[in-house]
Amino acid sequence: VKMKLWQLQKHRVLLLLLLIALCQESHGKSVLESLDTVSSILHDVVKLAEYVQTAVNAFDGDHNTTAVSWEEESEKKNALMQFKEISRAINETQQQNFQYAMAAKESLEHFIGDNIPLMLQMLDITKTVDAISARYDEMLTYQTRKQKLEADTLVSFAHWVALPNEHSIEHQLKRLHTAVFGQLPFYSHGRDNATTICFLSLMTESYQLSTHKRCSLLLSPQQFVYALYMDIAITELKGYTMLEFSLMTLRLLGKGNFNEEIQLMRHNYAQRTAHAVSSLRAIMQRADRRVWRCDPDKHVHNATYDEVTRLLQGYVENEVDLNNDQSCGQTCPDYSATSSKGCYKQEFCSKQQQCQGDIYDCQFVDSDMRLCQSPTGSSRRYEFIEYENGVLFGRRQSCGRDTNAVESWRRWIFYNCHYCFCLCDEPKHRSDRYFNLRASVSDVEENRVVTGVRFVKHNRVFHLQIQQGQLLPRGVINASTVAWKPVDNYLISQSQVARNVDYHIMDYRNRGLNLDEVTMTDDKAFVVTGVKFRVSNNRLNLQVQFTKFNFEQGLLMQPKNTSVWQVKRYTTSFRQKLNLENLDVPTRATLKSVSSRDNQYLEFVNTGRSQDAAQTTVPFIDIQEVVSAQPLPLAGIGIYHKGSSGYGGFVAPKIINYDFTPHIRVPTQIS
Repeated sequence: VKMKLWQLQKHRVLLLLLLIALCQESHGKSVLESLDTVSSILHDVVKLAEYVQTAVNAFDGDHNTTAVSWEEESEKKNALMQFKEISRAINETQQQNFQYAMAAKESLEHFIGDNIPLMLQMLDITKTVDAISARYDEMLTYQTRKQKLEADTLVSFAHWVALPNEHSIEHQLKRLHTAVFGQLPFYSHGRDNATTICFLSLMTESYQLSTHKRCSLLLSPQQFVYALYMDIAITELKGYTMLEFSLMTLRLLGKGNFNEEIQLMRHNYAQRTAHAVSSLRAIMQRADRRVWRCDPDKHVHNATYDEVTRLLQGYVENEVDLNNDQSCGQTCPDYSATSSKGCYKQEFCSKQQQCQGDIYDCQFVDSDMRLCQSPTGSSRRYEFIEYENGVLFGRRQSCGRDTNAVESWRRWIFYNCHYCFCLCDEPKHRSDRYFNLRASVSDVEENRVVTGVRFVKHNRVFHLQIQQGQLLPRGVINASTVAWKPVDNYLISQSQVARNVDYHIMDYRNRGLNLDEVTMTDDKAFVVTGVKFRVSNNRLNLQVQFTKFNFEQGLLMQPKNTSVWQVKRYTTSFRQKLNLENLDVPTRATLKSVSSRDNQYLEFVNTGRSQDAAQTTVPFIDIQEVVSAQPLPLAGIGIYHKGSSGYGGFVAPKIINYDFTPHIRVPTQIS
């Protein structure tokens, strides 16, 4: 009886030691202190697995007996306490990935749809993850009941977790791995036999094809697969921690040696991890890294888009005012490039805003018309024009101002003085047609890099504004430092501000924009630190600054010496023009926009005559923020056009995230 009481007392003491280890702080260096808590999550998972082994090995030491005294165990107390630290570190690691994993998992419903086999597979994965997490939570709840918990309860839990049975954690982990990554292949040193066609791969490919989901989540496909993988990896880590804890408990309470079981369990974990990471690497290598913004549910001026105004605008003028002689001996098409020369006898020209710039591409439509002028202060000249022959320019509606009856007239017997429909190029105060040429560069001296971009119009000038953040080790961005860098505050009217130096002004002959993605060939060694526009062949051309950096240290390397400006270079000089002629106002579109291709260019142009009386400049400028849900360094930036058929569309930026694939390596530290 005394022996049984002594054994029971010993078991209670050892049990308390185990539970104290789960609930108290370590007096030594904690796992959280040892980990870089802002480092990459995959790196943290590997480090945590190493700490689990270290804690167990430190406890085991070189003693092989279960007859351990309190004094001897107190010397091992700090090692046991690491489990509390590990649990806390796992929780923090999970929280870093939580919102992205949840968003990724919720989006899977959209991809799976009516695919019953995939749906069943997803349900099986979810069930397995929930089962492992439930047991892990159960282990943690023992902390709060440590004073009253019987040794048999902990032994029963450890048996259920570690010993072979269909509900054991080891069995659940194998089942989870097979469902997500497929069967374990044969491994040999130096070979990459990762499963390329698996559930994770199929989900990534589906996400990559889902434009709407990519826009709403603001995760590139590479980020998406990483978020899904990390959710599985953290679940695997929870299971592994329980296995180590349970086998150590059984050893401590004299239920066996379990040396072979521990080695086999660690071997299985290492093999599954190697296979999973190899699969992740293969999928990430194929995954797209671009992030852009789709059309919002509702277009809002100055919130989701802005406009170049009055670049080329429909304008009605009589031919008598289009030449210095005030003659009517020519036709409207003869005035392909002219200007307003006066206002003959105060006809209709005296009742409208005169074009105070150049006039292009005049055409004759009909002699007489009814014309509705736009309200004073509007960027439009006309709401609609209805010709006597039935031709309608714009949308007929009630006219806020009285309509004007405009009629051509006959001069002498031979000549008709016709009203022409032309395009007015008037760079005055109502025309916002300026683009910033100054460089927007991150604060490289503070180790900040570009993490996002957006168009903004400031003082009538369009800027490509950058978001920046502090670079940390392994490509992490310090979220607390992420902010939009203010654009240069200048006015085009200032004496020290120069055209073609500080800003570019668009006109009839200089209104092009190249649609490019700019990246470095060796983007593993460089990240984006700046953007600017330059003018080449009468077109705006995107330039991106790249700076060399050290990935492991998270430091820009001599940015003043290693930074280079890069443009898109092609093997051929041919670019295809994106035709935007005769299109409607972009915000009238009912269908979502489709993106343009690379190696194209566009010219800003007026809307169609019949659709809008040529009153609006298209494309519009998308001013939505283009950032990742999780800030990342960038490997490139692009400018593209998106639009629906029949509509002028939008110009928008896109970002290309840094490629983390080369830094995803199969861990060799886990034995």
